[in-house]
Amino acid sequence: MTRAAIIQSSYVPWRGYFDFIRSAEIFVYYDDVQYSTGSWRNRNRLKAKAGPRWLTVPVHASVSNAIDETAIARSNGDWRTKHRRQIEQALAPAKFFDDAIRVWHTGVAGDLASISELNIRLTHAINEYLGIATRTVKSRDFQLAGSGTTRLIDLLRKLRADVYLSGPTAKGYIDEDEFRAAGIQLEYKSYDYAPYPQLWGAFEGAVTVLDLIANTGRDAFRHLASRSPNLVAVPSPRASESAA
Repeated sequence: MTRAAIIQSSYVPWRGYFDFIRSAEIFVYYDDVQYSTGSWRNRNRLKAKAGPRWLTVPVHASVSNAIDETAIARSNGDWRTKHRRQIEQALAPAKFFDDAIRVWHTGVAGDLASISELNIRLTHAINEYLGIATRTVKSRDFQLAGSGTTRLIDLLRKLRADVYLSGPTAKGYIDEDEFRAAGIQLEYKSYDYAPYPQLWGAFEGAVTVLDLIANTGRDAFRHLASRSPNLVAVPSPRASESAA
C-alpha cells in the first residue's frame, strides 16, 4: 500500500514533523490553503538557557492569501542575522552545533520570496541530513477540486495513494465516512517520543528539530520514531477482505 502524509509547511519544525515525513512513501506540502496567523508556518520554538524563545520569520500576513502566496517581509530588518544569533546563543555549547547551524544556513540562503519556499527548502535540507528519502510534492501542482475532506480525497486519488496519514488534531474535522466510501485507509499519527540528551535543564520536546541535531548529530534519525503505533480510524478494505 502507498501511504501519503499531507500537512502544511512549517519553519524549522519539531522532530515529530520529520517522523511524519519518514512514515510515508509520499509527503505533500499542503500550502495552497489559507494562511493562518499565529501558527507554525512562520515560527518555531528554540530552547535556550533562560527558557524557550521564538524564532519568527516576518511575513506579510493576510488570511486572504494561501500559505504559498504569503511573502516574507523585507522591511523588518535582517531576520536571518537575528535567528543565527539566537540559535548560536541557545545551541553553541552542544556537541554537534556546527551540523545544526550548517543545515539551517543551507535552508535559508538565497533569495526566498514566500514563507512556503523558505520552509520547503529548509525541510529538504533537514531531510537530507537525517537521511529521509520520502518523495515530496506540492498540493498546488494538482489542481484540486472541492474543499475539506473531499479535497483531500481528490489529492489522494491523484497520488494513487490508498492510505492517508493525518496529524492527530485533524480528527475533529475529518469526515471519516468519506474515507470509507472512497476505500482509503485513514490513520492518525502518533507523537510519542523518548527524551534525548539536551542542554539547559529539564527536557523540552516541543522545540525545533535543530535542537535534536545539535545535541545528537547523525544519531538524530534514531530519535525520530514514535514509541506508539498510529491510530487506524478507517481500515483498508483490503485488510477487511483478508481478515474475512
